[in-house]
Amino acid sequence: MKYKYRLFQRRTGIFFIQDNETGRQESLKTRDKRQAQRLFHARNEAHQQPAINLQIAKAYLAAADSSFVQRTWRDVMAEFVKTKTGSNRTRSERAVTDESFDLIRDQHLIETRPEHFLKVLQKGKVSTNNYLRRFHNFALDMGWLPWPVLPKKRWPAIHYKEKRAITWDEHQLVLSGENNAELRAFLQCRRIIAMPIWVVNEANECPTIWME
Repeated sequence: MKYKYRLFQRRTGIFFIQDNETGRQESLKTRDKRQAQRLFHARNEAHQQPAINLQIAKAYLAAADSSFVQRTWRDVMAEFVKTKTGSNRTRSERAVTDESFDLIRDQHLIETRPEHFLKVLQKGKVSTNNYLRRFHNFALDMGWLPWPVLPKKRWPAIHYKEKRAITWDEHQLVLSGENNAELRAFLQCRRIIAMPIWVVNEANECPTIWME
C-alpha cells in the first residue's frame, strides 16, 4: 500500500514529513532518527487504518452480495426509474439527467460519504434535493446501503419558490400561441387573474377563476 507521507531530514538535523498528495511539509520537531521514524510510521498507520477497515468491510459484504461493493449511484438511479410508470417514469427519467448528480453518479455506494451528498445538494435545485432523498431511501430499502449516508435531521429543508397566477398579458400570450380551437376556447373560459372567488361570465357562461 502506498504511504501518504515520506520522511526526510533537513540540514539543520530536524526531521520532517511530506504529504505525497499535497506536497505539504510538517516538522516532527526532533533530531532523533528513531523517534522520527516512530512518528512517521504512526502518521501513515493513522491514515491507512480507515482504508484497511473499509477493505475488510468490503470483503464481508462481497461474501453476502457479490455486486454490493461494485454498485454505484448510477445503478440505483436506473433501478429506481424501472419502478415507475407513465408520467412518474417520465419525470424520474428527466430527474436522473440532472448534472448535479454527476458528482456521485459513478461513486460506489459503500464509499459514499456525507460530504459527497452535501456537494450535490449545494450545486443542485429543489428537485435535486427531492430526488436525491428518493434515491437514498430506495437504496436503503433495497438493502444496498448498510447505513444512511445522511441522517434525516441533516438533510437541508426543501424550500419551494413562491407560486402565483399568470397575469392578463401572460394569459393573452398563451392564447395567441394556441392553434387548437378547442383548447383555445377552454383557455378563454379559464382566465386566472386576481381575486380568490368564482366569477361567471354571463356572456358565454364560462367560469372565470380570479385568484390572488
